[in-house]
Amino acid sequence: MSGLPRLRQVALAATELEPVAAALQGAFGWDEPFHDPGVGQFGLENAVFTVGDTFVEVVSPVRPGTTAGRYLDRRGGDSGYMAIFQVADLEAARRRIAGAGIKVVWQADYPDIAGTHLHPKDVPGAIVSVDWADPPESWRWAGPEWTGKAPARGGGGIAGIIVEVEDPAGAAARWATAIGVSGPGEEGGPTVTLRLDPAGQIVRFVPLSHRAEAGIVEVYLRDASGVDVEVGGVRFVAEEGT
Repeated sequence: MSGLPRLRQVALAATELEPVAAALQGAFGWDEPFHDPGVGQFGLENAVFTVGDTFVEVVSPVRPGTTAGRYLDRRGGDSGYMAIFQVADLEAARRRIAGAGIKVVWQADYPDIAGTHLHPKDVPGAIVSVDWADPPESWRWAGPEWTGKAPARGGGGIAGIIVEVEDPAGAAARWATAIGVSGPGEEGGPTVTLRLDPAGQIVRFVPLSHRAEAGIVEVYLRDASGVDVEVGGVRFVAEEGT
């Protein structure tokens, strides 16, 4: 498993779950997803696909007035929605988040995993979650197969994301604080990149295009040479340099 912190899971928000989940399976041949009944507390249904030892999730509202539903309205359709980062020291991360004045909107603690969802007004661009797992290879959010253990998996996985935001430099600085990585270096131009060096991943911030609401617009995949397809409002492409 790659070093920590790392981007472990990316979620798309979709008006209808099944068409987007089916399109992902059709595009990549992923195994059948896990459907987590726990997301019902947020008024959602979901499908979680295993991609190497990382995960791509689709969530869809099943009742009015959900956070995801309001986000879909603001984005004007399906879009990238959430980025979940795994850290080695959760308590240190939570102290750092509190010290930066970042509001926590949801928190859960289990013996083998813990999650901390952050307010998008404080960490703009997506719902960012800072999570911890024991053993580190496990991931309860992906179902029983990953709860307290990790099955043998092949290669591939998430190599990074691109996030559209109003202020790329400001958003990158807030994400860096939340995740616990160094801030972005000087790149010139409007694009700003965070590098999760232990995991070999990137989070790239670009200015808003035609949409009024920030969101995840692109996902980089490892071992995916030639891939370039849009599903659920998100472009999936091969990792840079492949």
